[in-house]
Amino acid sequence: MTIELAQPYSPERHHSHRDVTGGWLRPAVFGAMDGLVSNFALIAGVVGAAGTGGKAAVLAGFAGLAAGAFSMAAGEYTSVKSQTELMRAEIAVERRELARNPEGERAELAALYESRGLDPDLARQVADGLSADPEQALRVHVREELGVDPDDLPSPYLAAGSSFLAFAAGALVPLAPFLFGASGLTLAVVLSVLGLFGFGAAVATMTARPWWVGGLRQLALGVGAATVTFGLGHLLGVAVS
Repeated sequence: MTIELAQPYSPERHHSHRDVTGGWLRPAVFGAMDGLVSNFALIAGVVGAAGTGGKAAVLAGFAGLAAGAFSMAAGEYTSVKSQTELMRAEIAVERRELARNPEGERAELAALYESRGLDPDLARQVADGLSADPEQALRVHVREELGVDPDDLPSPYLAAGSSFLAFAAGALVPLAPFLFGASGLTLAVVLSVLGLFGFGAAVATMTARPWWVGGLRQLALGVGAATVTFGLGHLLGVAVS
């Protein structure tokens, strides 16, 4: 008779997860989508108003790319920086409370684990063990009470850089044909449709959703925005002329 012994825990044998807290995915996805859709809509509006592309479309496209990329980067930096500063302020509050009233914080932690189903004695033992090291106790309290990892706060620089580069990349898609002499919207429409569907499909794949659902959803939103803008530009062009 063979007895198989349980294998000790090994991080290499444990399943892993992707980074969902680094602060880059949301601004990168939003930036790429916004860059493509807004610049496509802007160029479509200019072509709709002028009746042709050429220099007007190139100037409008570059203006939209630069303004949008810098605006997105500045907005993301300010947003994430403010959020991180608020998190650090609340972490400092928790640090002071642990120093001022360690017994009360230990009892609070024990009550938390008890509310999650642990036996009261075991909950107190766990709280005592985790509270032995002040830094470890701080990490545990911050994670449990604030829902954030104090060692992995979002980076405003990463968010701003991701947003800037992604917006610029997305905005270049509808602009590219006009840089090579295109005068109409046909090629820009084709590239933008492919870009919208591709970006949407890629994001859906990253978030474990059907790729075609994400692609079609983003395609519908982008085409709808560009169609409305083109129509407004055409009406404006007719009214001005």
